[in-house]
Amino acid sequence: MISYKTLLDNRRSIRDFKPDKVDQTLLEEILNETCMAPSASNAQPWRFIIIQDRALIERLSAESKKNLLDTIKKDQNSQFKRYERILSSPNTNVFYNAPCLVLFCGKNDYSFFASDFALAVAYFMFAATARNLGTCWIGLGDKIKDPKLKNEIGLPENYEIAAAVILGSPAKIPDTVPRKPPVILKTIA
Repeated sequence: MISYKTLLDNRRSIRDFKPDKVDQTLLEEILNETCMAPSASNAQPWRFIIIQDRALIERLSAESKKNLLDTIKKDQNSQFKRYERILSSPNTNVFYNAPCLVLFCGKNDYSFFASDFALAVAYFMFAATARNLGTCWIGLGDKIKDPKLKNEIGLPENYEIAAAVILGSPAKIPDTVPRKPPVILKTIA
């Protein structure tokens, strides 16, 4: 088992993958460890949709791109405006042609939804890294609105996608991105 420090040092956002599907047993191990994440009142709100069908991942990418471009068209001040050029390219796959997409889903009916899912995604990323797999949280990948597509992927009507995370064997691992030191606003002793 690798040390915690090594795990932190090795985790990267991977955007270039080998084409191999992720082994189901390995994926189940990762998800079991993901479910060890803390959650408010121990709600454990996360549910998962696992997609290893490349054609479906491509359709989900197209759906997200379409909805993001619609948002930009309606609001030129949208936070997504800076992605307009890349989203307009027919060659852009928001999921970077990854072999596996894991959608973290749940009911957004309580105050700690975002923080609970952020912790679960972090656990997922570290569990994958410990197995020499790469991940990347795709912030542009959860904009699925088409009811037929939601039904096809098995997303219950009262659920939403909290996070879209790609997973696979890295084709290459990028260098470490420099990190800023902690900014302590005040220490009170």
